[in-house]
Amino acid sequence: MDQIATTILSSGRSAVELAFLILLPVMIVMLSIMHWLDSRGWLNRVVRVTAPLLVPFGLTGLGVFALIQVSMVSFAAPIATLAIMARNGSSARHIAATLAMVLAMAQANVVFPMAATGLDVPLTLGIALLGGLIAAACCWYGFGRSLSADATQPEDTELLPDAGNNRPNLLLVIRSAGKDAWDIALGALPLLVVALVAVNLFRLTGAVDWLETLISPLLSAAGLPPQTLLLMLTKYVAGGTAMMGIAMEQSAIGAMTTNDINLLAGLLICPLDVAGVAILISAGKQVADVVKPAVLAALIGIAVRTLLHYSLFS
Repeated sequence: MDQIATTILSSGRSAVELAFLILLPVMIVMLSIMHWLDSRGWLNRVVRVTAPLLVPFGLTGLGVFALIQVSMVSFAAPIATLAIMARNGSSARHIAATLAMVLAMAQANVVFPMAATGLDVPLTLGIALLGGLIAAACCWYGFGRSLSADATQPEDTELLPDAGNNRPNLLLVIRSAGKDAWDIALGALPLLVVALVAVNLFRLTGAVDWLETLISPLLSAAGLPPQTLLLMLTKYVAGGTAMMGIAMEQSAIGAMTTNDINLLAGLLICPLDVAGVAILISAGKQVADVVKPAVLAALIGIAVRTLLHYSLFS
């Protein structure tokens, strides 16, 4: 019982430190930038300029906005965009392509905090963009080709409204960003605590060590660190934030190098996990209905990202 209590307390401490000392300040800065750009109308301008370029990938104006949200805010930020697409009559095929792209990309709430471990942020985001576009195209032309491409609303209704003259000052922008960042960090804390406790208790049983010993020859032959199995189990069951907590712990004690972090980034940093999919499809029934083709397409995008990171850092 002493070991269990100690594990719970140490996991809770790690979760609190991760949520409020790393995730929160990073999200405040990134959200402040995003809110300021949005209040000045720059995000809508970016959407209008880039949307025509991304039409061949099955993305619309709101799809581009979802791309910006997942890359610069968090994996949960595109929920609002997906909900708008579901409400305004966007076609099932467009929704599926957008969801596939989001699932295959690297989420900002993991990418930017992991810069502290040596993660190459620009390269990771660049490769993630490529993986996301490949996933969207695979869904549009492949896995989701049987879905309807007919929208029930005109295309121009998909663009977000301009900020107009209602532009808050910088102080209000920072306050709003701080509130949103606090909600993200606070919302992530319970799942993060439970996930870290579960993973550490699982490690306490020795099962993870046994599995790592069993497959360590295969991991070594592939040039992967021994912690790969633990991180994969944590990520795809408990989510990216929980994986980030384990990765940072391993990096802090010297068990993982900067090269290891970058090597595994394509495989581990994405919203495609049990928790991520469950949260994103809560945007609406229309989104939940296209989850299968979106996930299949996202797997291809993640595979491309994994191979690119492996080729660059192995």
